[in-house]
Amino acid sequence: MDPDYAAALASSAANAPAAYQSASPTIEELRAAFVHAVTIPNKKYHEERLPPASSYVVEDKLIPGPGGDILVRCVVPVVPDDAQKFPVLLWIHGGGGCVGDIEIDDYHLRRISVDLQIVTVNVEYRLAPEHPFPAANDDCYAALKWVAEHASEIKSDISLGFLVGGHSKGANFAAMLAHVARDDPFFEGRQLTGQLLREPAVVDSESDSVPDEYKADYKSMDENGNNPPITRAAIKNLRRMQGAPPTDPRYAPLLYPSHAGLPPAYIQVLELDPLRDDGIIYEKALRKAGVRARIDLYPGVSHGFHMSFPTIKLAEKGREDVLKGLNWLLGREAC
Repeated sequence: MDPDYAAALASSAANAPAAYQSASPTIEELRAAFVHAVTIPNKKYHEERLPPASSYVVEDKLIPGPGGDILVRCVVPVVPDDAQKFPVLLWIHGGGGCVGDIEIDDYHLRRISVDLQIVTVNVEYRLAPEHPFPAANDDCYAALKWVAEHASEIKSDISLGFLVGGHSKGANFAAMLAHVARDDPFFEGRQLTGQLLREPAVVDSESDSVPDEYKADYKSMDENGNNPPITRAAIKNLRRMQGAPPTDPRYAPLLYPSHAGLPPAYIQVLELDPLRDDGIIYEKALRKAGVRARIDLYPGVSHGFHMSFPTIKLAEKGREDVLKGLNWLLGREAC
């Protein structure tokens, strides 16, 4: 275990929310615990490092969705040339499809928008168990279509870069969107150009749906299933609440019949994460299909460490690599 991470875990153990210790927490307990352990420390860290308020504009918009209006938070850089357009990144937060909201990554996305001169659109999708599969998928897809249709309203130009990204379950949604957009005639002439996948889940590795060619490669759930903060038991509970068939590729993007023609992908995985092998195997599957992909593995840390403990060195390294990965996806840096 990374020594900085070990020290952070030890110091936080006494203050861990009760829901993290419970075998069957309620959804309300899980959501409160997530805010305590993830949202608050991550927001606090990035709030202290926000760029000047004059360097960006934040606008919340309600856009039409299949289950009612969807909130999206748009961050647009401010530059002297008011007519300038920017690439755009549709961002999807993590939380197992059951917890979390756009507040988790809000301040980090503001920093990314200014640092990279890119518009970010942060999606508030419906959560399970109140809204089971595929409600969240449908909301994220509606948001992607809205960006494609209304890019000029948020000073973006998708010809400069049209990216989708997310963390954990958000990365799962992002990988799903890359496939759906590839196949939908709606996106003819306005295809996605890149995907940022941080600690993605791409299949239920404990189901019978894992393709035979990858079964032997799935070891991380056995090796890391008891590692905090998201254990094997917690993952099973979140998946149960989502209510998705494990064989549906919208839930398990690894299972799409083909990955050919997808946009390039930058992937991050963590050595001690139960979901580690999802990202590693997905990168292999993409490359096998002829998709350009880059992957970084961070030793000695587990799922979401950069949010709960944002000050440790590897968290900073991960954030720096996100910027590099986005620049690569935007064609600003050679592979």
